[in-house]
Amino acid sequence: MTRVPRGVSARKFVRALEADGFVLQRTSGSHRIFRHADGRRVVVAYHAPGDTFPVGTLRAMIADVGWQDEDLRRLGLVE
Repeated sequence: MTRVPRGVSARKFVRALEADGFVLQRTSGSHRIFRHADGRRVVVAYHAPGDTFPVGTLRAMIADVGWQDEDLRRLGLVE
């Protein structure tokens, strides 16, 4: 079970996605769709870059991306 970080801002999560090779594919309202070259896709919904995600939303996005604990540490989302 992957440990879910708390209080992660949209800005920090998007930076982690970009550091891991995801690119913004398109935007639809407040939903940003990021894609990785290997085919993974994640939808990140936020209104302001400083918004923090609810735990369940963050857990779902991390599952979509396929990150494990070591990935979260490497990307600076958890200590």
